[in-house]
Amino acid sequence: PSSHPLFPAMRCSLALVALCTALAAYYVYIPLPSSLSEPWKLMLLDATFRAAQHLIQGYLAHGLGISHHLKVLNYVITSFEMLEPKSSESVQVTDTTFDQVQVRVFEARPKSDAELRRAVVYVHGGGWALASARMRSYDYLCRKMAEDMNAVIVSIEYNFATEVLTSSCQYQILHVLSQFCQSDLLKVLVFKQTRGALSQSSTGGRCVFFLQLTQDSTVTTKLKIQALIYPVLQALDFNTPSYQQNMDIPILYRPVMARFWLEYLNGDPSFVQPMLVNNHTALDLSQAVLVRARLNLNWTSLLPPSFKGNYKPVLQTVGNPHVLQEVPALLDVRAAPLIAEKEVLHLLPKTYILTCEHDVLRDDGIMYAKRLEAAGVEVTHDHYEDGFHGCMIFGIWPIYFTVGARTTENYIKWLDQNL
Repeated sequence: PSSHPLFPAMRCSLALVALCTALAAYYVYIPLPSSLSEPWKLMLLDATFRAAQHLIQGYLAHGLGISHHLKVLNYVITSFEMLEPKSSESVQVTDTTFDQVQVRVFEARPKSDAELRRAVVYVHGGGWALASARMRSYDYLCRKMAEDMNAVIVSIEYNFATEVLTSSCQYQILHVLSQFCQSDLLKVLVFKQTRGALSQSSTGGRCVFFLQLTQDSTVTTKLKIQALIYPVLQALDFNTPSYQQNMDIPILYRPVMARFWLEYLNGDPSFVQPMLVNNHTALDLSQAVLVRARLNLNWTSLLPPSFKGNYKPVLQTVGNPHVLQEVPALLDVRAAPLIAEKEVLHLLPKTYILTCEHDVLRDDGIMYAKRLEAAGVEVTHDHYEDGFHGCMIFGIWPIYFTVGARTTENYIKWLDQNL
């Protein structure tokens, strides 16, 4: 009966539960296309990242004195993901250094003392500021690569842009590659010199390292192939069709990508907004115009019709010259390989490029594939209509997406067949 003394309290409790449920649903729900792989899982994953960041950021900033937002986010991502090197019957895992640069090495156990194995150097992604070669997801991926291919995988634990100067970060990766291609190290790893690969993911996926390695006369051993996973390749245009289409799709939002660029290149965070509307490469800024004209970098001509859709180019007449003046590396081929000359691209080996439909970086990879083909490079372009940025590392428990498992299997299959 409504006169029972507990009834008002129960009614209040039910109302509170209903309110909390509604608020939680409002926080979790974001409109996502139905063609995306398991959209509700992605909503929950995105909400978890946002909630953890909001809750922990205040504690870390005030309690531990860590104020940089990317350091906070990295703390959230790696807190429950870091693994100690653990070997198995089929793969030996070791944390070591290549001349003071930390790496995690995954060695498939040789079937005989004389066996020579293939090898892959792997550079993980994370916006030049997040993740680790020791994370569960990357540990699983590299372990699986080593086991399935009977190979040696060297995963680089490079320092982040928020911790060291960008040049130091890039130097570390190049240094490991150079060390890896030296004969003394190859003998230790029992690596077949003609069967080595470089594989890079997201912000790690800039083939600039391969471009520089191919032009280094001191490196006698050349790597055979490269594999790029949803790579970051340009900062000229933040309004390509994929940037416009996927600006609000987790887990890589368009403003986040612009912030990552500025963190990496030590730029002023206030430049995010000018970059998002392409004010940094407007038509009155001759430096940007010359780059576009010299290389014919125009997505309206480089992208197939199915990827252009009904989107229009965003070209500002008058722009903000301060962005390129203070961050000139935005137009440096060492940061943005898409703008490399055709003669340089021609030096690259057979290439695998993986792109995802629901990713702001989709068009970077597609345009790069077209430029490589035009330069005479053999390219395999693997596109996933239901994929999203970062999906490959979500192919294991507790965060499992079917597209994550598929991208992993097909990527390793290509490496196995071409290395």
